[in-house]
Amino acid sequence: MSEHYTTLSTVDGEHLATVRRLLADVRSVPALSERYAHLDTITDVADLAKVPVMLKDDLQAALRHLKPRATTGTTWVFQSGGSTGSPMVGYAPTGLYMREVHEHWGALDADDVVVNAWSAGKMWGAHYLVNELVDLAGCVAMSLGAIMKEEYSAWFDFFAERGVTAIGGTPSVLRLLFAHAREHGHRLPSLRKVLFLGEAWDSRLDEDIAEVAQDARRWGMFGSTETWVMATNTPDCAADVWHLMPSQLVHFGEDELMDFTSLKPDGLNPVLRYRTGDAGRVVPCPCGTDGLQVLGRRDGLVKFRGHLVNVADLIAQVSDVDGVQRAQLVVHTYADRGAVLEVLLLAARDMADVADRVREHIVASAFGPSIVFQRVPESLRVTVADALISNDRTGKTANLVTRQHS
Repeated sequence: MSEHYTTLSTVDGEHLATVRRLLADVRSVPALSERYAHLDTITDVADLAKVPVMLKDDLQAALRHLKPRATTGTTWVFQSGGSTGSPMVGYAPTGLYMREVHEHWGALDADDVVVNAWSAGKMWGAHYLVNELVDLAGCVAMSLGAIMKEEYSAWFDFFAERGVTAIGGTPSVLRLLFAHAREHGHRLPSLRKVLFLGEAWDSRLDEDIAEVAQDARRWGMFGSTETWVMATNTPDCAADVWHLMPSQLVHFGEDELMDFTSLKPDGLNPVLRYRTGDAGRVVPCPCGTDGLQVLGRRDGLVKFRGHLVNVADLIAQVSDVDGVQRAQLVVHTYADRGAVLEVLLLAARDMADVADRVREHIVASAFGPSIVFQRVPESLRVTVADALISNDRTGKTANLVTRQHS
């Protein structure tokens, strides 16, 4: 396998000019200039090996300095998650780069009736980029957003009546919707497409969807707020194998960690060997061509119900609450319902209300995953414990623990 991977037959002069512009942008950032000072220019793809890997904090420093603006239309700012204290952000021009996705993916067409079930608000981008996609497809669209469990049945009746052909959301939201529909006997005979973005596909959805809409198949998008949609897959692909957009160049580093370089001429974020935190490799795809298999995150961030959570930052902020001695996050995944984030606390002294105050601190935050807990209160649990969970063999206590429940 080559050091860099792209679906382009060749990286031409125009693409390299874009890379040189990105290099000039990051070299102009005082906090980063020394790291890039040894680089003269980029003359071919091989020169990218000399470019330092850009981490999330590096990109945020660059964006604070560059304050990018679109040449025409609106400059949109969205958040990608992080901690309860301050969000990580990404910029995009009007259209959110979705024309490339529409031209190379083909998930939607003018005959579709689409339900957009990604959450809207608080600067999360998925709902809005999907609205751009349906606009390009010229189809009928419904911006549903987040709904409460008590509303599910009424909405499924409405979807069936209106002949909905496609629905999209994060897999954790889709799992709640389709499990409810299966349990209560709802059917969507017109549904053909289930779109997902924001999390890995949940294989339990396959059984639920088969009962609710036997002709529906999954269609996926992969990306981040900093890179926007980088790759897609179709029903002919494995759920974890993706095909890059032509504007993307990926490099595989130590421990199979991927970094991406954007070849978009109108890209606002200086994505130059930007490490997303995901690991991956090139593998044969069942569709008949090679694809990018995503192996999961390895950067201290965790996806929880479609939102990135910075584990270390959240632990630090919870530990600053009066009465908290130590804290630990436990993500519980259940077969029959959505994931739950439990915050385990060691209390510094006998304070009966410490759990309530920690919960209030997390839920009331303007940033981070608070939108999830505001809409689904049972997805957050705060527990004062006698001890945190440690490894029986090593005795070490990790900041994050995961638990699978049948």
